[in-house]
Amino acid sequence: MMKDWKKIETPVTDSLIESLAAGDRLLLSGVVYAARDKAHERLCAMAARGEKLPFDPAGQLVYYMGPSPAPPGRVIGSAGPTTSSRMDPFTEGVLKMGVKGMIGKGRRDAATRALLQQYRAVYFASFGGAGAYLAKRIKESALIAFEDLGAEAIYRLGVEEFPIIVVNDMHGGDLYEDVLRKR
Repeated sequence: MMKDWKKIETPVTDSLIESLAAGDRLLLSGVVYAARDKAHERLCAMAARGEKLPFDPAGQLVYYMGPSPAPPGRVIGSAGPTTSSRMDPFTEGVLKMGVKGMIGKGRRDAATRALLQQYRAVYFASFGGAGAYLAKRIKESALIAFEDLGAEAIYRLGVEEFPIIVVNDMHGGDLYEDVLRKR
């Protein structure tokens, strides 16, 4: 089923980001950092104060996901994407840190799409409602920062062939708009 999907690894390079286009289907392996709005807010505040961040964001991808507790024998519980628009106010801050892409679900606002072009980054979507399947693609999970935030803490995830689709590329492509135009 996924044999025509392109395989990529983290950290991502500028040349990889440049090569991606809206609609590209990818299988991601490597490390991603799971973080939601409260973690983004803290990261941006830390960066503004010049504090050391809990991970090196250069070339990394952030997954908008709050994990559920791991059942016995599993690395993580359900691990589906959350609505990305809640992170729009923090996008410029994390892009300034060097993050090269975000994974979530749903549309991004016009300002965020422009920031992706400005900072040469990409927005990917994964599959809402498929948290159990996506959890099987996560091979490692470690809480690395903001434990007091619970499911909104930052987690370092090791993923293997995690399915993502380019929604907004650095060239201004927008998969959702392309689909609407074809209707």
